[in-house]
Amino acid sequence: MSKSKERIALIVSDFVTINTAWLLYYFIRVESGWIPNTAPTTFIIPSLAIYVYWAIIFTFAGLYQHWFVRSRFDEFASVLKTISLGCFILFFLIFLDDAISDSRAISRFLILIYWSLMIVIVGSGRILVRSLQMTMLQKGIGLRNSIIVGTGKRGKELQSLVSKFPQLGYKFTGFVAVQNALKSEEVLGDVLSLNDIIETNRISEVLIALEEFEKDKLFDIIRYCQQSEVNLKIMPDTYEIVSGLAKTNQLYGVPFIEVMPEIMPYGSKLFKRVLDIIISSLLLIVLSPVLIIIVLAIKFSSKGPIFYTQVRVGRNSKNFNMYKFRSMVMEAEEYGPEWAGENDPRITGIGRLIRKIYLDEIPQLINVLKNEMSIVGPRPERPFFVDKLSSEIPYYYKRLSVKPGITGWAQIKHKYDSSLDDVKEKLKFDFYYIENMSLKLDFKIMVNTFLVIIFMKGH
Repeated sequence: MSKSKERIALIVSDFVTINTAWLLYYFIRVESGWIPNTAPTTFIIPSLAIYVYWAIIFTFAGLYQHWFVRSRFDEFASVLKTISLGCFILFFLIFLDDAISDSRAISRFLILIYWSLMIVIVGSGRILVRSLQMTMLQKGIGLRNSIIVGTGKRGKELQSLVSKFPQLGYKFTGFVAVQNALKSEEVLGDVLSLNDIIETNRISEVLIALEEFEKDKLFDIIRYCQQSEVNLKIMPDTYEIVSGLAKTNQLYGVPFIEVMPEIMPYGSKLFKRVLDIIISSLLLIVLSPVLIIIVLAIKFSSKGPIFYTQVRVGRNSKNFNMYKFRSMVMEAEEYGPEWAGENDPRITGIGRLIRKIYLDEIPQLINVLKNEMSIVGPRPERPFFVDKLSSEIPYYYKRLSVKPGITGWAQIKHKYDSSLDDVKEKLKFDFYYIENMSLKLDFKIMVNTFLVIIFMKGH
């Protein structure tokens, strides 16, 4: 079952089971006559509203995020937790509605009935979908092309497990050697040609099984795979190497660690994107009078364009044009790219003022609306510096695994970048943000950024 088909199957299952649970609830509450004076007047409108409500709850809880070959127990546990949360919200909404009436006891009893129906019916539907998926995989339907990185003892053991348990969903395509190796029927090449192997064989899953002496190659393998849309899983004894990037996953007694390039749940990521759009749009509208003043000030205070466009490296190493108000003199980098110092003579008088209160960054709200940046995230660097830093700082590529931002944890915790040592120090804060991404942390960063602007502590 492909990724899109699995999601469709889950959506269809939820649509049928959520409405079935509501139908039975409606019968108990209205048609049975067991519950007096609590009957809704219609069936269809509440049914549509309640489905939309649960679709939103399930989406934000990550229940439509792709979990390939998820166990039925894990599926039911997630459904139980999410439905309990949704019913808890409904309970308080009904509790507030009944605050002036005497029907609180009945309302609590009804919520309990509805919760039970949802757990049983929706949970059964989800288990049925997962059972169908398992049956199809056992018959070889829907297996995903997979390669094993590592040709040693551990690689052979993993290949044996994959062949023994088709329910895992992996179709073994071949091995990839960590060191230089001759190609054969089973060995497709080495890690240097990993991207070509993935593309040529349409690989969906990369399973990493390294020997003890090969562990130092793990980050290189992950970096090579980041350019491709594949899922990475490693054998568990290398967990300590990728602490903060992985989560354990086990099925049919076969342990794997799934490398997660993003820590935020799907629902949080979606909500973060919605907030980005709302905040960017509102700021552009509210600040429009200030922006006009800045445009005029730049235009009449120094020669050159009003806006400054610069190529930056975004998520997954993709370049994009980042917009800023020009704060330096023309041809400020005629001798090549360099970091701007805190008292850089190339900065104009107006430029120094708008930098202090971050107003030079306002045009990047357009980058946010274009989904090239976020309000909060690591600051994007130029390709020249990314190449330099990647060669000098181990695991720098990890910083490129998330969408860059206008402001970030490093911006409020560290001073201006004026040397490689500054960037190395600042990188620790970027890594902290990436490994602890959450809406709560984003909110904290935005509040601190606002305080920096108010007290003009920008660099």
